[in-house]
Amino acid sequence: MKHLYHPSALDPANPVKSWWRDSKTDFPAYPVLETEIETDVAIIGGGYTGLSAAYHLVRDHGLQAVVLERAYIGWGASGRNGGFCCMGSSKMPWSKMLKKFGQQETQTFWNSQKASVELVAEIVAREGFDIDKTGTGEISLAHKPDMADALKEDAAFMAKTFGANEVFMSKEELVAGGFSSPGLHAGVANPVGFGLNPWKYVNGLAAAAQKAGAWIFANGEVIHWAREGAKHVLTTPRGRVKADKVLIATAGYTPEDLHDGFGGRILPALSSIVVTRPMSQSELEVQGWTNTTPVYDLRYLLHYFRLLPDGRFMFGGRGGLSAEPGALDRQQGNIEAAFRAYYPQWQGVEITHRWSGLLCLAQDLVPHVGAWDDLPGTYFAMCYHGNGVAMGTWSGRAAARAMVNGPEERPNFIRKAPPKFPFPFLRPAYLRAAYIGYGIKDALK
Repeated sequence: MKHLYHPSALDPANPVKSWWRDSKTDFPAYPVLETEIETDVAIIGGGYTGLSAAYHLVRDHGLQAVVLERAYIGWGASGRNGGFCCMGSSKMPWSKMLKKFGQQETQTFWNSQKASVELVAEIVAREGFDIDKTGTGEISLAHKPDMADALKEDAAFMAKTFGANEVFMSKEELVAGGFSSPGLHAGVANPVGFGLNPWKYVNGLAAAAQKAGAWIFANGEVIHWAREGAKHVLTTPRGRVKADKVLIATAGYTPEDLHDGFGGRILPALSSIVVTRPMSQSELEVQGWTNTTPVYDLRYLLHYFRLLPDGRFMFGGRGGLSAEPGALDRQQGNIEAAFRAYYPQWQGVEITHRWSGLLCLAQDLVPHVGAWDDLPGTYFAMCYHGNGVAMGTWSGRAAARAMVNGPEERPNFIRKAPPKFPFPFLRPAYLRAAYIGYGIKDALK
């Protein structure tokens, strides 16, 4: 299968050496498909989106669903992200979205963001998942003192425009709240969101989908997709699935040649994470960072970070243009350097885990959940721009509802397939140019 990145980053045989995976090792393995089966819906991708779609198709609509995961549950972005269950799945500024789509459509999209977090909390409570839930909401942080006024204005804009309940926090309020760093100067707290262990959540979602009646198969990469009459036929290394409908839920791990016409529509981008050893309460208090609420800074190539329940600290960031092992090592080194700069009192604290993964960008910078007009019975749900924990879960449910003409909550502008990038073969060059520009802006901002 064709991809834009080095094969080692996309090889299902390469397990992800993340803290999340080490934190719980007793999840069950799922079988390999070794026969031919028929189903109502075949779902390509066993992450949040695909598993949520399967869960809701079976539980809410009484359809049979089959999930095909190319490696193991949690191998892709759903098992290796930062665990931010929060709003923010678009990279289009709210002001531009309002201008382009209008107040009603933009409000509908904002509502979906809020509803996505609520949906995760609802599923977790209903199914009794153990996800190491931490913090309340999320906080955006100014990494330069002169950004404070802009943060105040943004909080006022969000309240006036959408009814958001965001609260500005001064430097003094951050310190008092357990968010002390010499490199962070003000913040805006959004009460919607929380932190979780993404590995535990995605595996819990798989267990819930299976319990509801979905079939889940691991090591089931789709190597051929054809039509036989009215049926879609998906071929895996050892089996075949015949389905009335197919959902593409592979995000940044979507092969370029998964199906004719779908190549060139997404841009995978790298994100890297480091995690420290557990720190004692005295070590946390020396730095002044004792709060577990997820936070991120306002750089274009942002950093996202949070204190974990056992005293470990997770620090991640965007950037990196190559998935070759040496290049990934350098990018992870850059992330560690940023962590050390923010937290000078933790200079000697060891890093125990380092890993990277792919997020999914769209050319128009918004998510996409809908039916593919050029191929009847084909649906897609992807492009969360690095915030897929909540939106992936919501999008899976939205895709399930779209298949059965169920309750509708999508704004119109996310219902079309991701548009093709101009000259798709230049996507790596687009990303390189964007990162160079973002780096300059971050230096000047």
